Amino acid sequence: MQGIQYVTNAKGRRIAVMIDLHRHGEMWEDFYDVLTTRLRASEPRESLSSVKKRLRKLGKLKMPA
Repeated sequence: MQGIQYVTNAKGRRIAVMIDLHRHGEMWEDFYDVLTTRLRASEPRESLSSVKKRLRKLGKLKMPA
């Protein structure tokens, strides 16, 4: 595939990849989003209402009109 190069170790095994971001930038963003989602899957959840409440308390979110 053009725009993708593999980095190999001394045994010839692929250990990394270089991606031409001009050519495959959107694909990289999708890959990165999936990876980030998987890494955060075990993090505790917080409801939107509790986030808004906390931000209002800190003065970082205005009260609704």
